[in-house]
Amino acid sequence: MSVEINQLTRTYGSQKAVDNISFTVKQGEIVGFLGPNGAGKSTTMKIITGYLQPDQGKATVCGIDVQQEPLAAKSKIGYLPEANPLYYDMYVREYLDFVADVHQVPSKKEKIEEVIQTVGLTPESSKRIGQLSKGYKQRVGLAAALIHNPEVLILDEPTTGLDPNQIVEIREVIKNLGKQKTILFSSHILQEVEAICDRVIIINRGKLVANDTLSNLRKQSATGNILRVSFKEALEDAWMQRLSAVQSVNKISTHEWELICTDAKEAQRQLMELALQHNLNIVSLQTGGLSLEQVFRTLTGTGQQASLPDINS
Repeated sequence: MSVEINQLTRTYGSQKAVDNISFTVKQGEIVGFLGPNGAGKSTTMKIITGYLQPDQGKATVCGIDVQQEPLAAKSKIGYLPEANPLYYDMYVREYLDFVADVHQVPSKKEKIEEVIQTVGLTPESSKRIGQLSKGYKQRVGLAAALIHNPEVLILDEPTTGLDPNQIVEIREVIKNLGKQKTILFSSHILQEVEAICDRVIIINRGKLVANDTLSNLRKQSATGNILRVSFKEALEDAWMQRLSAVQSVNKISTHEWELICTDAKEAQRQLMELALQHNLNIVSLQTGGLSLEQVFRTLTGTGQQASLPDINS
């Protein structure tokens, strides 16, 4: 395993930021690490990278115990923290040269040019870091994380604050890097996770609540089936809520609804009956699975302590 977390716990005062979690990330995987704000994602990543010590449990990277051999473990890791620490007065190549010296990178000039090209920094590579846009600053941080050719990349909110075009560009960079490296990254942009990841890990209030492929999560977390229905007429919420086979209602518009049902066939029958009784016109009626957003909300909503099977158990 490239990354292995075993019964990891970290407490701040009386609060358990990370509560006895275990998971693995296999070589060559791109894994999304999800959770609400304050769930413990950044704390876990800081423990994996050796920036924090756990109260209990162990983190290993490429078979190396991060606590016992921190320098050896860090040599295997490229880390882009959420608050990307950069020296704004330095030029791009000057900063990468500095980071390469820290890692004692051989043939560093060639390596600097290689990572600049890899992350798409070439057009801005002659500027001071402080002159760069947010997107290019993120690319500098990613280049610094790659300069020593690590086997594992830990990326904490790598697209935070970027515009849609920059998000797509960084997403493509991450996907290409995933062909050669093991990547664990956190993000609040769930469409990005769906586009990139092989698997997702979700934590809530410090506890692991899901660890599986996207397709399996959608199947396992649905307490019923999904119906998407649109009417010619504009309707209020109460119209959908009166259907006994409908468990919850997501209003897309006044004409369109997404329904989580205990019994899809019965819900379809009730919808047809509703339309006949009130002279309503159903424009479309489709079945579907849960989106990642719905899975996330189901597992991390207020008062929820649900969990799903661990793919590694």
